[in-house]
Amino acid sequence: MENFTPLTAILGGLLIGLSATILMLFNGRIAGISGIFYGAFEGKEHDTAWRWWFVAGLLAASAIFFWLAPAEYTPSSEMSLTNVAIAGLLVGFGTRLGSGCTSGHGVCGIARFSMRSIIATITFIVAGVATTYVVRHLIGMGS
Repeated sequence: MENFTPLTAILGGLLIGLSATILMLFNGRIAGISGIFYGAFEGKEHDTAWRWWFVAGLLAASAIFFWLAPAEYTPSSEMSLTNVAIAGLLVGFGTRLGSGCTSGHGVCGIARFSMRSIIATITFIVAGVATTYVVRHLIGMGS
């Protein structure tokens, strides 16, 4: 954890919580990113527009941040693009297998005291720690 600053972490957490709350208040939906993204392709016809706008907002916010602070996008890993792509596919598979991602379960589910989401989030954390240990210490990949 290089360059960790509590202020930006708190601000980021507040923004995530605020956006999840706004989506729930105004749309009655849970801000589970994997579910929103999947539903944009597989959802009912009248239920896809807001999902595409949500995804567009995520991409636009990333583009704006990149424009404002390009140095923050400097790669900090020696991992190859192939390995990153494989990792991304495994995360996508895991979100389908776990019926959601950290935003849906970890942010929104825990806030609703959902036991299913609490267990899913604990599972995500344990699997992440175990995977990081295996990849970095047993296989010797990454930085």
